[in-house]
Amino acid sequence: MSQINAQPSTWYAKMGAQENKGNTLYICHGFGCEYRTPVTFSEQDKRHLHQILQRGSESPEAERAAISGAVQWQERRLGPVVGSSNDIGGLDMSHSKVRGQMDCLDEATNTTSLLTYLSSQGWLKYHRVTHPASRGFFLDLKYPHASAVVVDTTTGTPWVVDSWRLSNGEPPDILPLSRWLRMTSADLEQPVTK
Repeated sequence: MSQINAQPSTWYAKMGAQENKGNTLYICHGFGCEYRTPVTFSEQDKRHLHQILQRGSESPEAERAAISGAVQWQERRLGPVVGSSNDIGGLDMSHSKVRGQMDCLDEATNTTSLLTYLSSQGWLKYHRVTHPASRGFFLDLKYPHASAVVVDTTTGTPWVVDSWRLSNGEPPDILPLSRWLRMTSADLEQPVTK
């Protein structure tokens, strides 16, 4: 849990990724940020994202639903630019170093970039963005995995925003970090309920 107390910038340094610059996000793909493609949000993109986030203004739960919508929108918007429209969810090592395919490190980085962007625009009312979380190291019989994280500022509860498990544009798993940390590969075969 201590890993989420670090700033997101430390994640970018560790991954060899690039932080946002203004309206430009650097999208990781190819597994482990092998490739980084800059994408600049237009004024129309910003208006659309803002509309999505406004749907979450009533409560932390509503904001997490809006975050889900924003992640889905980003994946669909960036797919044609990055070549990730057909990104396959989960881990398939045959897609390593393939442009447009993303592992959990790419997904955690890209989702963190989006969340950081939303926060910089003042559109997150109930959550703050933290360093992504990691779990598993083989000895505990869990495959290593990473995910973006936000903390509910009304309760202090950290939530993962994990877009890795399903294919491009599908809803990310959003669930308490404490539950996500306990999950195993077998859990991922079932639909994840909040």
